[in-house]
Amino acid sequence: MDIRKVKKLMELLEQSGMAEIEIVEDKESVRISRYGDAPIAAPVAMAAPVVAAPVVAEPTAAETPVTVNGHPITSPMVGTFYGSPSPTSDAFVSIGQHVNQGDTICIVEAMKIMNQIEADQSGTVTEILCKDGEAVEFGQTLVVIQ
Repeated sequence: MDIRKVKKLMELLEQSGMAEIEIVEDKESVRISRYGDAPIAAPVAMAAPVVAAPVVAEPTAAETPVTVNGHPITSPMVGTFYGSPSPTSDAFVSIGQHVNQGDTICIVEAMKIMNQIEADQSGTVTEILCKDGEAVEFGQTLVVIQ
């Protein structure tokens, strides 16, 4: 079998998200697995869906919505909040500081990439709702400007 075909099959396997593929051409065959020799779970026969009663959980402190007076700047991703470019540097913003649209407000680190979060409008910083090193969720309010 041509090595170019094998490489192409490997690429297709990676892109498709499938775990394994086996191709047989005449007397030649190739089997490619993304997970080596690890056992692969066999498909499970589909059973009738079970409908459970909805569970209503009380919101935790992290899930409780924050009421803000002003314009919230939210996190565009899950990550870690940093208010300054380095531990020894001054914070990007402080309460009472005027910021312009496009100014860096903070950094959210996600997957070892430092993402600068910018103000989407001009105004005065009225609240900073996160602390350095704190985990933040997608859509969580980081800073409020007015």
